[in-house]
Amino acid sequence: MAWEEELFAVLDDLEQQAEALYDAEREAELADRSRAEYQQVTLASRLMASVGTPVRLEVTGPGAVSGTLDRVGKGWCLVSGHAQDWVIRLDAVATVRDASDRSLPEVAWSPVARLGLGSALRRIAGAGERCVLHLLDGSAHEAVLRRVGADFVEVGVGAEQTVLVAFSALAAVQSRD
Repeated sequence: MAWEEELFAVLDDLEQQAEALYDAEREAELADRSRAEYQQVTLASRLMASVGTPVRLEVTGPGAVSGTLDRVGKGWCLVSGHAQDWVIRLDAVATVRDASDRSLPEVAWSPVARLGLGSALRRIAGAGERCVLHLLDGSAHEAVLRRVGADFVEVGVGAEQTVLVAFSALAAVQSRD
């Protein structure tokens, strides 16, 4: 009976070695796969997982914007803080601090979250409130958004002056109050 126990012990040892080798191979494969899959993660999907948390964004033009990340849409986000709201174009975001380690892929977003920058600006225009437009070049203009086109916004500046601002030049829109 002793030789059977020795045989089973040898077979158990071989099985454990094979299992350890398989685990090591699988761990390396999963790490490679994880690195390869991460290239599909977008800034918007990382921000979507951070909705409801305080963040600090460095935005080309206006600089640092801190507050609670309230909403993320296709190409923009809404940050609330210090009694002001910021609609920020994601292409103007240089850095993000305090974002979630997770990501929420676009296929899991609600239909409302798939609305673009124009939709967010139309809501501001509908309210008719004064705001500050921050451009990528660092300039800021107090204005009232009037109408929103496909790739630009029409704003009223001063008494009767109308200015068209291309989305590509826009960094952020800040509520005035």
